[in-house]
Amino acid sequence: MEENKLYRVYSKYLKEKYGEKVYKLPINLPVTCPNRDGCVGYGGCIFCGEKGAGFENLSNVLSVREQLIKNKDYISKRYKAMKFIAYFQNFTNTYLPLERFKGYIKEAIMDDIVEIDISTRPDCISEKYLKFLDSVKKEYDKNITVELGLQTVNYHTLKKINRGHSLAEFIDSVQRIKKYGFNICVHLILNLPWDDMDDVIENAKIISALGIEQVKLHSLYIVEDTIIGKMYKEGRIKLGSKDEYIKRVITFLEYLHPDIVVQRLIGRAPKEDTLFVNWDTSWWKIKDEIIKTMKQNNSYQGKRCNYLNGKALIKFN
Repeated sequence: MEENKLYRVYSKYLKEKYGEKVYKLPINLPVTCPNRDGCVGYGGCIFCGEKGAGFENLSNVLSVREQLIKNKDYISKRYKAMKFIAYFQNFTNTYLPLERFKGYIKEAIMDDIVEIDISTRPDCISEKYLKFLDSVKKEYDKNITVELGLQTVNYHTLKKINRGHSLAEFIDSVQRIKKYGFNICVHLILNLPWDDMDDVIENAKIISALGIEQVKLHSLYIVEDTIIGKMYKEGRIKLGSKDEYIKRVITFLEYLHPDIVVQRLIGRAPKEDTLFVNWDTSWWKIKDEIIKTMKQNNSYQGKRCNYLNGKALIKFN
């Protein structure tokens, strides 16, 4: 595929790592978020709806094992898949008592599950949980990936979106996870109304400087009955155009270290209950436009990644 020449594509990375196609199986736990229940805040991030991000997930009434078996059965029949990633996706999957967390993770241990992927917040990473995951990795030979919802490195914007943590917690969580050798994937929203192109570039620079292994890009979608939804309807925020988002993605990729795997260039969401999603355009059409524009402009991941390892010393070389 031509896109593989432009940026480091996640599906190709998985195939190289595991020798065949690998599919993610989403898991929906009955958990919440410290930014919802009063631990660090109430109401959650201003863009987060009641269902969180797991709108395609099975009911969390089902056990972890039941969800995996149902999803595995569907994916294996449709795509002839043999290897899978257990993806604890919705809300904050480390925000629960340690023993409950252990129980959920152990339910996901199956022969054809090659990796356990846990989505959480930077302020919900601690040594006890990481030590347990390390024991799972060693005892069951399962790779571990931790997905951190950061959204932006701009700590002023983090405050505006009621994120409940700053950049410091993110850096702390990265340093702790790296001690155990787990992969880290960082989630970013590239078109938050308070961020400009300098923030987009700084996102790429900080992620690269910290040695993050993977990144997942989202475009902001606005859900009905959220704080940002009210702001949107009242005209208090303005979103950039589709072309501006495409420009931001390409700029981000150019500053991103070429070794970092890109899980996604743009997210998707159901149109039901949303006030705005992807400029009423299919996500894959926007992805195609990004790739087309990169080819036209001779753009590629890492093209402008020249700021690491003592940039100023190039004067003496």
